[in-house]
Formats: sequence, C-alpha cells, structure tokens
Amino acid sequence: MKARVKHIAIQVVGWIFIVLGIVGLVLPVLQGVLFLLIGLIILSSEYAWAQHLLHKVRTRFPRLSRTADEATEKASAWMRRFSRQQE
Repeated sequence: MKARVKHIAIQVVGWIFIVLGIVGLVLPVLQGVLFLLIGLIILSSEYAWAQHLLHKVRTRFPRLSRTADEATEKASAWMRRFSRQQE
C-alpha cells in the first residue's frame, strides 16, 4: 500500500511541476523552464517518455543539462525527505 501511495505522490508532484512550468512559460514571474525540467526529472522515474524527452533536452541544450543536474539533486533530496516523513 505504501508503494502505491508513493507512486501516486510522485506522479502528482511531477505533473504539478509540469503544469507550473507551462504556466511559467506564459507568466513572467515563474521560471517555466526550471519547473518543466523538475517535472520531467520527477516523472522520468515513472515514465519512459519523460526519460526520453529529458535525454533529448539534455543533448540539445547542454547548458540546461547542468541546471537539470542541479534540479535532480534537489528533487532527490526532497524525495528522500518526503519518503522518510511517510514512514
């Protein structure tokens, strides 16, 4: 049961970041690209298409790759804290 809740939570958080990223592309106050990257990083653990898209973005935009690496570290730390709180 805990694995299912964790799976659903990861999907919800990932999709929230994707939606915030899309909104951020239109609104100047949000960092749309950063939110999209974080959402893709989170969803890449669940979906192959997100992993493939993230790889495409990293190869096409190497400068964003560094940002994605930093976002991966932050997302991993957040997920570790989140999973510990659930236990």
